[in-house]
Amino acid sequence: MQHAEYFNTFLKDAVNIDDTRLNKLKLRVDAVYKALQADSNIGNLISGKLPQGSWAQNTIIRPKPDGEFDADFMLLMSEKPGWAPKDYLNSVYNALSHNSTYSEQKHGRKCRCVWLQYAPENGVGCHLDIVPLISLADGRQVIVNRDDNCWEPAAGSTSPQGFTDWIKRRDELTSGQFRRVVRLMKYLRNERGSFDGVKSVILTTVLGLQVTEARALLSSNYSNVPTALLNIVEDLDAWLQARPCKPSLPNPAGDGTNFDHRWKESTYQNFRDRINSIAAAMRDAYDEPDKEKSAKAWNELFGDEFKPPSGKANSSKSRSATPLIGAPAAIGAGSSASRRGRAG
Repeated sequence: MQHAEYFNTFLKDAVNIDDTRLNKLKLRVDAVYKALQADSNIGNLISGKLPQGSWAQNTIIRPKPDGEFDADFMLLMSEKPGWAPKDYLNSVYNALSHNSTYSEQKHGRKCRCVWLQYAPENGVGCHLDIVPLISLADGRQVIVNRDDNCWEPAAGSTSPQGFTDWIKRRDELTSGQFRRVVRLMKYLRNERGSFDGVKSVILTTVLGLQVTEARALLSSNYSNVPTALLNIVEDLDAWLQARPCKPSLPNPAGDGTNFDHRWKESTYQNFRDRINSIAAAMRDAYDEPDKEKSAKAWNELFGDEFKPPSGKANSSKSRSATPLIGAPAAIGAGSSASRRGRAG
């Protein structure tokens, strides 16, 4: 059974981040941005900010009671003659280090961003990732690779808004279900530890690759949350089983960047195996005609927070056996017919 109405409740009560945290997040970003603008070394280079990642894509989820959540934003900067790529990221770090407020907070540098940690509130932590986005004199827009002291991409321009627009289009094609599916799969990763190590941008991208203009012609694929979840995850399973080794993962915005550095072969292999089991568990829960058994199967997958109320549940209709338009071909021994193991 689908338990479609309850999935919406589950998203609202257990998965989606609350407005209080989102509002505080915005205030924090605005305050950091104002402090960076006021810095004597880089203030005149800063021209704006742009939400990025899960925050911009509306796929950020509620943190665990003892966990943390994060948000990325692009810091738009103009080129300064004589500066090397790493100087921009280092200068943002130094601006925080010299600020009377943020010098007291934990902060540091990664390859492509500066991070700023906030003290936990009610046991939940938060940090910001600040990514310098440089507008070069030749018109290109690039981010910094501090480790290699180079621009990314090496040629052409990056398109941070392009990836967000691509996510938006997946949501349009699925009648608003895609972002919900992404949040549910992030919840499954975080709460159940099913595929630890898979970054959100990787998970969002590979799920999004399963949503095509051709597949969307069959509107029944995405008629409600559990149906969209099942179909997208089963399509992802087929996609993964057809790729025994980690594939290259270009940014779907088509800006010349890729996400290959975001995961390792071992991470991919574990993800491939877990999605195979998860897809099978979802199919079993979805197709189970007994209300209580189906609810138990969904509960075993998502954990104790998934508690459909007693009473009449939504009836279930399995996806048609007719192959999807543009769907991957059958993949033999790696297909769902041979799935084994628990999904959690």
